[in-house]
Amino acid sequence: MSDLKDKLRAIVAEVSELDEIPDETPFSELGIDSMIALEIVAEVERQYKVSVPEEELKELRNFETVYQLFARHIAA
Repeated sequence: MSDLKDKLRAIVAEVSELDEIPDETPFSELGIDSMIALEIVAEVERQYKVSVPEEELKELRNFETVYQLFARHIAA
């Protein structure tokens, strides 16, 4: 597993106050609503000094989509 994926998972876990963040489980099943998702995005943007366009945020359905989205922006 990549270092970035581990760091992103730690951010999601911290913001959502969950111990485990599975890759494919929908955020809705984990109790992560749109407000928590926005907090996650804001924290990742702050830590990695990137900005994700609002229209791309609808992609965030589970951890794997968070990882894929930010991997694209951080690598750019």
